[in-house]
Amino acid sequence: MLRSQVIAARQEGVSYADILARYGVQPGTACAWWRRYLAQGDAMIRADRRGRPPGSGMKLDAKQCGRIRRLIRDRMPDQLKLEFALWTRHAVQRLIESEYDIVLPIRTVGLYLARWGYTPQRLAKRAYEQCSRAVQRWLDEDYPLIAARAAAENAEIHWGDETGLRRDHQAGRSYAERGKTPVMRIRAKRVRVQMISTVTNRGTMRFMHFTGAMNSDLLIQFFKRLIRDTERKVFVMLDNLKVHHSKKVTAWVADHREQIEVFYLPAYSSERNPDEYLNGDLKQRIHSQPPAKDAADLTRKTRSCLRSIQRQPALVRSYFQNAFVTYAA
Repeated sequence: MLRSQVIAARQEGVSYADILARYGVQPGTACAWWRRYLAQGDAMIRADRRGRPPGSGMKLDAKQCGRIRRLIRDRMPDQLKLEFALWTRHAVQRLIESEYDIVLPIRTVGLYLARWGYTPQRLAKRAYEQCSRAVQRWLDEDYPLIAARAAAENAEIHWGDETGLRRDHQAGRSYAERGKTPVMRIRAKRVRVQMISTVTNRGTMRFMHFTGAMNSDLLIQFFKRLIRDTERKVFVMLDNLKVHHSKKVTAWVADHREQIEVFYLPAYSSERNPDEYLNGDLKQRIHSQPPAKDAADLTRKTRSCLRSIQRQPALVRSYFQNAFVTYAA
């Protein structure tokens, strides 16, 4: 800081002429600083804050800011009859205008959002058909009873789901010169790999590949492998895919009740299933690689990724740390 340097120089006996040559501070200014220092001591060296006090000159007062923040938190733009799907700076700008007839520059809207601690985030999707009461009952009543039974019967809880991977799916971005869209060459024939898997909060993961659509025989085959690979009784948590409720599956599970039981999550509540986060991780790993040449190559890559995940119990346990599934951790 220039002021402290000038004071230190005067304390060493440096003349005002030399201070001008050394620091570019005029003798009159240096003399005034020195006199203030003699009168005030070190307090004079601390620079006074310049400019307007923080918060002064704001177009929105505290009450208005609070209301805008609550609206953004509790509603989506279309619920407020705004012509936007998501909360962007332009949507917030329009909200402020409609509420208080105040038009803010888009940059100022961004500064308000930053001051409030709002950041752009990936959207969490929920099905319209999801029943919030059923989900809450699952969290408060149904699953705690299942977990208590599992503990009493020394059963292992597995969370299961099916997914598919396509060779031609490539979600992501690639840098290129402005105006020159990057091109990825892929084979025209579509290739798809299907799999079913389960995860536990202890870090174990099981999986099975299959071709075609999931059916009762394939699900039963996976159940057989699951109980053969597990010394304890198995509780399997599944979504409400039609085949999961088929008569053949229900009858087989009933005949093997001492080894396995199946429970169903609330409808349209995939975010409550930890195995969904394994599926997301797997797809990200596969699609970050060069596209597979054929079905065998895609199957090989998928199996390699799954085995890698299988060898990392801590990674599998991390799927249970998402806010929507910590209840199962």
